[in-house]
Amino acid sequence: VQLQAFGGGLVQAGGSRRLSCAASGFTVDYFAIGWFRQAPGKEREGVAYISRRGSSTYYADSVRGRFTISRDNAKNEIYLQMNSLKLEDTAVYYCAARAILKDTVVTEIGGYEYWGQGTQVTVSS
Repeated sequence: VQLQAFGGGLVQAGGSRRLSCAASGFTVDYFAIGWFRQAPGKEREGVAYISRRGSSTYYADSVRGRFTISRDNAKNEIYLQMNSLKLEDTAVYYCAARAILKDTVVTEIGGYEYWGQGTQVTVSS
């Protein structure tokens, strides 16, 4: 079971970036997915969540209206489209998976079983 987040990089404030999370060794159909981030000196925080079929999503207040989480279960991938990026969005971004039967989001960070390696997003002025 492996998750790999990629797509990070350097982007100017106000710009956009799309992160991808690729799963291998399992099918994401049975997993709720979350995107999290951790800035230097800060705790890891939840950013966006999506249910296993994609019918439900939830966002942290800090990114609502700017970020969009989506998934393509056929490709075994999950995405995070980030628009109107701010300096404070600079962080290492992680995707995580939680096996679940219901088509609901999981917002508790402790509820996630599998974590991918992070990808650095740096927003410059």
